[in-house]
Amino acid sequence: MNEYNFAYLDEQTKRMIRRAILKGLAVPGYQVPFASREMPMPYGWGTGGVQVSAATLTPDDVFKVIDQGADDTTNAVSIRKFFEKTAGVATTEKTEKATIIQTRHRIPEARLRADQILVYQVPIPEPLRFLEPRETETRKMHSLQEYGLMHVKLYEDISQHGAISTAYAYPVRVADRYVMDPSPIPKFDNPKLEMDAIQLFGAGREQRIYAVPPHTRVVSLDFEDYPFEASKADHACDLCGAEDSYLDEVITDDAGNRMFVCSDTDYCRSRREAGHQGRLAQEDAA
Repeated sequence: MNEYNFAYLDEQTKRMIRRAILKGLAVPGYQVPFASREMPMPYGWGTGGVQVSAATLTPDDVFKVIDQGADDTTNAVSIRKFFEKTAGVATTEKTEKATIIQTRHRIPEARLRADQILVYQVPIPEPLRFLEPRETETRKMHSLQEYGLMHVKLYEDISQHGAISTAYAYPVRVADRYVMDPSPIPKFDNPKLEMDAIQLFGAGREQRIYAVPPHTRVVSLDFEDYPFEASKADHACDLCGAEDSYLDEVITDDAGNRMFVCSDTDYCRSRREAGHQGRLAQEDAA
């Protein structure tokens, strides 16, 4: 602890980030510019989320990191160890015990509480980037609420595929004002964006922070005749039997056999500890 300031960043930088967070909470969905710092990890590995977490952590917090729902992947383990070393905070793999959860590409299956903060790692914060690459134009579009281009993109999906084919980073409208990129979470997670917890989004490379306060109205864009659907694999988890969780498909051998398991490892583990069994557990027991 003697080698680093608490949570690595200097106090002036933390105050700057906190001011951006407060502005983001005051104007939900608005992308607040901030002076992103160089971090001891490459861009694309969660530098924005790490800076937001560093600015919000206190010595009494319990920190959890997930990468696409899992606690044991390289990104999650590396960031967890980073804060263990630089902040000395307690860490956990249990969602209900954490006060701050940093996530890459997933929202935990367990409903979050009002005393928790969810921090997202965001690669590209601008939802209009692939439709209009000029930043000057996208800012005008946001200020004038000109989001017709996004609806045209969704309509083109329907005309080509018979349905809206966007499976992740599905655009949402926040507080009936700004269209926002919810980070590359699967659209299965979009309904969870209306929650009791504070949600903070950090994009380090793009130098943007935005936020969704608790109980804020978040609506996924759609059409009356083609309503939004939170889709997932039509299977139950082969380990815990959950039918309401987002699943990962895992190839198990060269013959192409596969299994479906909960993306959220803590949710799956807690169900198995409670006695729930999936197909594979029942086969092993037999």
